[in-house]
Amino acid sequence: MQPGDYCLARKNHLVRYTKFKEDGAFEKIIITLDESFLLRFLNHHAYAVQATKNQDAFLFVPENTLVKNFIQSLEPYYKGDLHLDETFADIKREELLLILLKSDPELASIFFNFGVPYKMDLEVYMNRNFRFNVSLERFAFLTGRSLSSFKRDFKQTFGLPPGQWLKKKRLDEAYFQIYQQHQRPSYVYLEVGFEDLSHFSFAFKKEFGKTPSEVKMR
Repeated sequence: MQPGDYCLARKNHLVRYTKFKEDGAFEKIIITLDESFLLRFLNHHAYAVQATKNQDAFLFVPENTLVKNFIQSLEPYYKGDLHLDETFADIKREELLLILLKSDPELASIFFNFGVPYKMDLEVYMNRNFRFNVSLERFAFLTGRSLSSFKRDFKQTFGLPPGQWLKKKRLDEAYFQIYQQHQRPSYVYLEVGFEDLSHFSFAFKKEFGKTPSEVKMR
């Protein structure tokens, strides 16, 4: 994203992002369209909802006069001392949603999809998302499974329990990034899904017989 961009971040999608400050500052406006609000919206406005194959986590919204004017109308609240109470906040959110749906009616299939994630190809999904440090329960939900069926399907797909596979997959990726791409261990451990550098270093040495720093020094 560049300054002035607008995008929608979809629910039930894993994403990682990095913020870069410009002249020491980073400014953003986040407006949450939660499920309870969207259901209330549908009680007043009828929209046809169809299945969508779009699985992008971020959907960019082309700039237009209505979106730009809407953002400018919020300036007194995020730059001034005015308070946006809950009732008026819902009115503003409804205004934004009407603008977005007028600009692209197909967004209704994104906004008003209240179902749980469908059952996905486990091998494809996990190889794409293993770097995210989320619980097994969350992985199970996002792949359209109960925890027990997730563990069962995982063992059938990969031949290992999910916890064991995730640990090895993340360590292998860490080794590749440190040795082949010359990345710093202090950067890599977060990138591959570890929370703690010391735990990462311990697991790395146990797996490869060398610390991350010793591999980097070769």
